[in-house]
Amino acid sequence: MKISEVSKKYGISEDTLRYYERIGLIPKVNRNKSGIREYTEEDCRWIEFIKCMREAGVQIEALVKYVKLFQKGDETIEERKKILIEQREQLVSRIKDIQRALDKLNLKIEAYETLIIPAEKKLNKEKKIKT
Repeated sequence: MKISEVSKKYGISEDTLRYYERIGLIPKVNRNKSGIREYTEEDCRWIEFIKCMREAGVQIEALVKYVKLFQKGDETIEERKKILIEQREQLVSRIKDIQRALDKLNLKIEAYETLIIPAEKKLNKEKKIKT
């Protein structure tokens, strides 16, 4: 399969596919005599794996480490699991940050007419006095 076909099939840009290959997330893709990449079923399975991990929130740097460990074999199973646990902890932390931001925004929306509009009017009056 050509890179354009793989890109379309998986919804990943051609640049991203080249990047994944360059940083070692997918093995070097074979090329034909013209130098055009020809993706095999195995290459596509790697792409599916990477896409799945990215959709699970695994960051690129962690994924590169994970793939390198995977390529070393079963003796790295515990290290790989540790990477996934760390990624989960980071996601939980980000979710908490987003929830705090959402809670603040909800409070601002609830108090919009009683607090924000008067504060904006006051700011506007102060601006007119200075100019």
